Amino acid sequence: MSHLLPSERLEEQLPKLLPGILALYKKHSETFYVSKSLGQILEAAVSVGSRTLDTQLDALLAALHSQICVPVESSSPLAMSNQKEALRCFTVLACNSPDRLLAFLLPRLDTNNERTRVGTLQVVRHVINSAAAQMEDKKPFILSSMRLPLLDTNSKVKRAVVQVISAMAHHGYLEQPGGEAMIEYIVQQCALPPEQEPEKPGPSSKDSKADSVRAISVRTLYLVSTTVDRMNHVLWPYLLQFLIPVRFTGALTPLCRSLMHLAQKRQEAGADTFLIQYDTHASLPSPYAVTARLLVVSSSPYLGDGRGVVALRLLSVLHPNIHPLLGQHWETTVPLLLGYLDEHMEETLPQEEWEERLLMFLRDTLAIVSDNVWICQLSLELCRQLPCYDGAPQEKNFLYKCIGTTLGAASSKEVVRKHLQELLETARYQEEAEREGLACCFGICAISHLEDTLAQLEDFVRSEVFRKSIGILNIFKDRSENEVEKVKSALILCYGHVAARAPCELVLAKVESDILRNVFQHFNTKDPALKLCLVQSVCMISHAICSSTQAGSFHFSRKAELVAQMMEFIRAEPLDSLRTPIRKKAMLTCTYLVSVEPALDKQAWADVIRGCLHSVMALLPEPKGEDGGCQESLYLDTLHALEDLLTSLLQQNMTPQGLQMMIEHLSPWIKSPRGHERARALGVSAHLLRYFLEHLRVSALVPFHNLGLLVGLFSPRCADLWPATRQEAMDCVHSLLYLQLGYEGFSQDYRDDVVERLLSLKDGLVHPDPAILFHTCHSVGQIIARRLPPDQLISLLLTMFEGLGDHDQNCSRAATVMINCLLQERGGALQEKVPEIVSVLRSKLQEVQGEHILPAAQHSIYLLATQHCAAVVSSLLGSPLPLDSHTCMLWRALAAEPHLATQVLGLLLEMMNRDVPFKESRAFLLGRTPDRVATLLPLSASCALFEVMSTPAVGPAVLELYPQLFVALLLRVSCTVGVQLPRNLQALERRGASPALATRNLEPCSSAVDTLRAVLLRSGSEDVAQRMDQEGGWELLRTSAGHEEGATRLARAMAEHAGPRLPLVLKALACTQSSVYEVQRVTTTAFLAELLNSNVANDLMLLDSLLESLAARQKDTCASVRRLVLRGLANLASGSPDKEKTEFRTASIRLFGHLNKVCHGDCEDIFLDQVMGGMAPLLLHLQDPQTTVASACRFALLMCGPNLACEELSAAFQKHLQEGRALHFGEFLNTTCKHLMQHFPDLLGRLLSTCLFYCKSSWEGVRAAAPLLTGFLVLHAEPRQQPQVDLDQLISAFQILLKDPAPEVRTRAAEALGRLVKLA
Repeated sequence: MSHLLPSERLEEQLPKLLPGILALYKKHSETFYVSKSLGQILEAAVSVGSRTLDTQLDALLAALHSQICVPVESSSPLAMSNQKEALRCFTVLACNSPDRLLAFLLPRLDTNNERTRVGTLQVVRHVINSAAAQMEDKKPFILSSMRLPLLDTNSKVKRAVVQVISAMAHHGYLEQPGGEAMIEYIVQQCALPPEQEPEKPGPSSKDSKADSVRAISVRTLYLVSTTVDRMNHVLWPYLLQFLIPVRFTGALTPLCRSLMHLAQKRQEAGADTFLIQYDTHASLPSPYAVTARLLVVSSSPYLGDGRGVVALRLLSVLHPNIHPLLGQHWETTVPLLLGYLDEHMEETLPQEEWEERLLMFLRDTLAIVSDNVWICQLSLELCRQLPCYDGAPQEKNFLYKCIGTTLGAASSKEVVRKHLQELLETARYQEEAEREGLACCFGICAISHLEDTLAQLEDFVRSEVFRKSIGILNIFKDRSENEVEKVKSALILCYGHVAARAPCELVLAKVESDILRNVFQHFNTKDPALKLCLVQSVCMISHAICSSTQAGSFHFSRKAELVAQMMEFIRAEPLDSLRTPIRKKAMLTCTYLVSVEPALDKQAWADVIRGCLHSVMALLPEPKGEDGGCQESLYLDTLHALEDLLTSLLQQNMTPQGLQMMIEHLSPWIKSPRGHERARALGVSAHLLRYFLEHLRVSALVPFHNLGLLVGLFSPRCADLWPATRQEAMDCVHSLLYLQLGYEGFSQDYRDDVVERLLSLKDGLVHPDPAILFHTCHSVGQIIARRLPPDQLISLLLTMFEGLGDHDQNCSRAATVMINCLLQERGGALQEKVPEIVSVLRSKLQEVQGEHILPAAQHSIYLLATQHCAAVVSSLLGSPLPLDSHTCMLWRALAAEPHLATQVLGLLLEMMNRDVPFKESRAFLLGRTPDRVATLLPLSASCALFEVMSTPAVGPAVLELYPQLFVALLLRVSCTVGVQLPRNLQALERRGASPALATRNLEPCSSAVDTLRAVLLRSGSEDVAQRMDQEGGWELLRTSAGHEEGATRLARAMAEHAGPRLPLVLKALACTQSSVYEVQRVTTTAFLAELLNSNVANDLMLLDSLLESLAARQKDTCASVRRLVLRGLANLASGSPDKEKTEFRTASIRLFGHLNKVCHGDCEDIFLDQVMGGMAPLLLHLQDPQTTVASACRFALLMCGPNLACEELSAAFQKHLQEGRALHFGEFLNTTCKHLMQHFPDLLGRLLSTCLFYCKSSWEGVRAAAPLLTGFLVLHAEPRQQPQVDLDQLISAFQILLKDPAPEVRTRAAEALGRLVKLA
């Protein structure tokens, strides 16, 4: 509406309208429409030239200013639109009243209120842009009013100031006096460090990263440099002066970018405008300063938003102002440097290589310039800039390298020495990077100036400056020592770098006289930093020595001393952490000295190897922390240094012996109980084996004699608890098998299908399932078995046996798996080695604990026995007695399979009979009977048989060999009765067996008895064994006094419970009846005699063979044998008359009678006992229904008479028993019983027992004779004989006879009962 009103009407209404509009600002929160209306009114008023505005101007400015100073949220479009309308109002007022507007605004720039200052700056910027013509003559005032805002540190104010300066640049303000301050301000803001900017601006703040002060300033500088043409002459070359000062370092990237654009514009305009006139621009940095600055900052190319690229580009663009000869070279080399940066990122850039490329660029530049004055000026400027990098150690280090490179190119020795002296005097020795940089500088300089460099170092050591600095530092007692050590450290490093960089041929002449002489005097230090510098320096010196082409003829007299010192440093390092590279450097030093003369002896190098291995292998694993990456890198470098040392030593002896020596040193660590130590040792071993394989040169086919030992060491580690270690172990085995192929003549590129399978098995090694892991180990064992030469098999097995005791149970299990795989695959070739294998296996079982070991060992011995049974049995028999529990288990393993068990039992029987059972040793004193001492082989075989019998699986084999086993063991029992153990075993028995030994009785006879009993139990004859247990038969067999009875009871039990097995037993016994051992013949005869007392002899048709066997022994030289023959015949005579044939009974009784003729001398007493034993049966069989038998009994009694030592009894026999004479049986019995009781009273119990037996006879006459004989014996007995009589048993038997169907039997029973009253 204001535009529609006539001018007079508008002028009339303005005094009311304007205050009214301004009042609306206070009434409405949304003021956009108010400002929009006000702007239209002001435009209308100005258009009509209203004078009323002058009176309302102050109120208008104040109201509008307050609207601008209100913070505006970007989320409120109306608020932002309101600000725009308010600024449009300021534009209208600026055009109408510029002086009054500036008078209002500029004083408000001096206020400290943020809102006011920011709002005012916004208005000023807007006015500069929108009312440029009106502000043209006001530029000096506006520039001067910016003095205080430039000092404000508030980020919002700074942002507003930068925006004002940007507007000023577009409108020529910066060309005015004071404009340089604006440019410097922009550069200062570009140099702000990122850490000073807000970390996390609020959601309503404009301080986002893109809108930060620095970001806005960088954009502003670039835009002004590239888009505002009028600024070119202002910024160029003015911006160059900001390159050097340290405070502008952060702005280097935008500065270089702007300068590069400006320079390119100048170049396009012509050379005259581009070349800088330094005479008229005294404040600008020199070309040397620019070159130095841009080159050094390029060493850290990714800092400051990638300043390396723009710095190099700027340097290349500036080449006409640097030196006129550099253009062509820099145009070629700088793009190459930039391309190298493009190929990498900050994380992947190899810093050392990048710096070396820059130094090469510098060296080439110096060579092209080839002006000593220019070069000396550059070196001077480089030295001047050293303080600029006090807070940037990496760049300062590179600057030192640049100084060394430049001095190296200088031809003036005076300049070189002067700069070197100044560097030594001014260096900040407390900083490690500076010490390193200084040393690098001296080293690079020594490439061209070795003599001068060494001389300057020597001068400094002797100079007052050095001594004075130390003296001054001594004032500070706590610090002085440390500071002095830092200076020494730098000097020592300088010597090291000089030796490393200078020409090797020149160094050799100086190394002992000028270099090491100054280094050795500091070896007694305890300062860690100095010690590290010493090691680093010595490492570089050693490398320089060995790298020289003349090293072969160089005699290093202090070599042994130097190596010993390095080992002291290594041993002094803590094992709980790895913090410094001392170990690495010391080991590298030793590596370099390996080939230098004079050679150290083997023991010295062995000490070096042991010390270095212990220093690295025993290191505790580093906990994961913030510096984990650095620690990991240091550890890997140290490990590589160890590998290099061992490799260099291996190079001196590239033979199987040399390789084995290395592995022997590693072996304790390979077997370590600590996983990290094993992993490291396996990694080093794999490295050495790969190196050996890669450098294998075989001139003749020679054996790889230690292959088995090495494979045996590494292969069980394929099951290590650490998966990484398993992989390394597999690589070791892979390399070893290829080494074997190499020694067999195969080329290095040959690939064996079998060995290559190892690589395909590696995945199985990391599988979590133990079954898969050990199956993989078995497959590895099969591959080894297929490729291992026969002569290496035993060494491999023996080494794997050692692995059974591994601390890692997984490896121990893997060893068992592989051992058994090898025995299965290649056991056939091991016959000669069986004793050794068995011996080692036994010893390992005693040493090693583990539930898996014994079953595996049993399987091993089983596999070996299936291929070499006799050798295994023979070897096991060599085990010392008493058998330990593990050997017992090995014996039992041989019973696992029937066929093998049969072989083993047969061999043991053979061994038991191979040697005499005992040897007689004469007593020391005369008159004593000789002692019988058991021989070891039969005793061991007997014990082994018992262990084999302890396994249930042996049953089928025992049944197959039952007769041989029974007979051999029975005879073994007989010939060991009373036999003693050897003295050494007696001592063991007295001391008591250790827990590891079997608790079984070792006494020879008892051992045999136990084994015989085990045979019975294992063969199904448990009843026989139980019967012997019940009757005490086993105990009787063990004693001399009861042995015959024991054999008798065994025969009785066999007849009763194992009759069907007797035919084969008798057949086996028949072969032993002529034994040279009397005791064996006695046992055999006792056993056979008792069998004749059983029905089984007739049932199994054994009677003929039994009688034949007894008849063969009736003239035996041993009286006991002849006696037992008589007993057998007597047993036959009294056995079971109802079932035996008359002729056999007759013949045996008559044979018994005939034997009386040959019983004279020593055997009479023995034979008398047998006669008395057969007396009752002979008397009773006088009533035998078979007349021939009764007649034979008469004959036998007549023949026995003369041997009875009783004339009365013999006379009675002659009187009553003559052939053809009638016998009055009752009278004869009465007379005989009377004489028997008078002369043989002790026989009463024995005679009565026989009578009881015959009470059950099937013949009536014999049944009647039994109570009759009993009655007469009782009749003539004395009361004192009563204890011999079992009265109850007699009464019970005769009471049964009272019911006998035969009257005579009943009568004789009644008479006998009546006579028994005498003993009641």
